[in-house]
Amino acid sequence: MEKLKRFLEQKGLPADTHAIGRYQLYMEEVLRRNETINLTAIRVPEEFEEKHLIDSLSILDFPGFEQAGRVLDIGTGAGLPGIPLAITAPDKTFLLMDSVGKKLTAVSEIALALGLNNVQVLHARAEDPASDPAYRETFDLVVSRAVANLSTLSEYCLPYVREGGWFVAYKTLSAKEEIRQAQRAIRLLGGAPAQTLQGDVPESGHILVCIEKVRRTPPAYPRKAGTPAKDPL
Repeated sequence: MEKLKRFLEQKGLPADTHAIGRYQLYMEEVLRRNETINLTAIRVPEEFEEKHLIDSLSILDFPGFEQAGRVLDIGTGAGLPGIPLAITAPDKTFLLMDSVGKKLTAVSEIALALGLNNVQVLHARAEDPASDPAYRETFDLVVSRAVANLSTLSEYCLPYVREGGWFVAYKTLSAKEEIRQAQRAIRLLGGAPAQTLQGDVPESGHILVCIEKVRRTPPAYPRKAGTPAKDPL
């Protein structure tokens, strides 16, 4: 985990044996469970370190993350980026949402093994809890590494962001046209024009698409489950 250690040291974060050990345990637990549950296509520890751990932490320098207290991870899958971020930021609370129950059960068990008291999970499709006052427009930051069109992801995520908060999507360098095409949807859902940040993790190939929530999302959004993916705004 030398690359991760160097990365954390550059950020001024704990990188001692105990700190690195928690990321190591997370990786080992995911890869172990991956033999029976499809949590990740990445099965080589060195790739996991770069493309999952360090990539998830590429948001650390973003002011919207630094200032957030309540964070939602939509489409968390194996707990990414939520679990690595929760390890790094014990002062923040994280809700990890996914529609696949088996994955969430694994993530919940891993969080328990890691002693992450700041992590909760929610088994749901992204569209369904968005009308619940306990969730709608209550999060300082919503993050997603889910593989979906940005217009669709914006409809999933922006309804959960409070005014003045942020939605950050992890996207590939090739997503510039996708980002341009999503601007109408972002505006409709209450977001400001997207800003892109180039992460300092070249191995991941990711950029961060950062969208500030400047107006409340109209009550009609998100549309019923399945519609945002089938018919993006």
